[in-house]
Amino acid sequence: MAVYKIFPTKDASLYSEFPAKNTGLDPIIEASTYLFQGVPQVSRYLIEFSTTEIQQVLNEKVNNASFSSSLKNSAAVVTSLNTDSKLEIKTVSGSWSMGTGKFIDSPISENGCSWKYRNYSGSQEWVTTGSDSYASPVYSQSFAYGNPIDISVNVTPTILDWYSGSIPNDGFLVKQPDAVEFVQNPNVVATFKYFSIDTSTIYPPYLEFGWDDYIFNTGSSSNTILGSAETFMSIYNNAGTYYSQSVARMRLAAIPKYPDRQFITASYYTTNYYLPESQSLYAIKDTETNEFVVDFDSNFTRISADTTSSYFDVYMNGLEPERYYTILIKTVLDGTTQVFDEDIMFKVING
Repeated sequence: MAVYKIFPTKDASLYSEFPAKNTGLDPIIEASTYLFQGVPQVSRYLIEFSTTEIQQVLNEKVNNASFSSSLKNSAAVVTSLNTDSKLEIKTVSGSWSMGTGKFIDSPISENGCSWKYRNYSGSQEWVTTGSDSYASPVYSQSFAYGNPIDISVNVTPTILDWYSGSIPNDGFLVKQPDAVEFVQNPNVVATFKYFSIDTSTIYPPYLEFGWDDYIFNTGSSSNTILGSAETFMSIYNNAGTYYSQSVARMRLAAIPKYPDRQFITASYYTTNYYLPESQSLYAIKDTETNEFVVDFDSNFTRISADTTSSYFDVYMNGLEPERYYTILIKTVLDGTTQVFDEDIMFKVING
């Protein structure tokens, strides 16, 4: 199974309070509603990904397999939510320039897109202030109490439109619904601030592709399916360090801790076992933060098998370089679902 990530080429926030202000290099992008001196104000943000990268992923990696693509943004500050809080993701219908401004600039920067202008102050204006967008599709995510505050929205239909060329790729617009924008009611204001591509943290936004490349074909291998609940698990070809542009095929070594006594001439511990077919998944965590960077997914992180061993492929491009990561394995053994965290670690470096 495969998970692949690409990162934005540009993003920027647009502020109704500052119609010509550019924030293209700000570390935060936001889609908030607020009152300033009693006057309702709004912010929205634009985010765009490379058409070339999208085409490369679909042509060279997905390669006609069934896939999904999701916009992912990590929350910086999300406050004042109510039971109806929601964000909408729309498809932008006009080109724009990112610019080099930041929110704190004084005097303000006007050399890129803003609430009023697509490229710079005095340039072509948006037809509708705050960015132009197509009427459909409109994607959304609700933020009711207890729901995650990070953005994770399936945007596959738009990715297919960009890939086919049926509409130009000018990115996404993230905003709150019209019903709560510019409303003179303090009970409906909400702050949604997310990390931008210019963040100094490990949480930049990204577009995640997942597709099914699962294969379970052991051929004439004499290895058997693991059934014991008490098991040793490791990656026997783990190089320990990988370049950020590499793809690593991780091969699993799995053997029972307490094998049945058998009369054999070779060591029992040289025998490798396959993990159960269609019931085994992998995940990857950031070792320091303990956060999932690739979560268990029954569609996209199933563990494959060939004549050698059980295995899965890791695309290192979606992992922040100069950090350590830990691999976890989930499988069903002896009728029980188990998660193995055996401190299987590796590091990603630039290159």
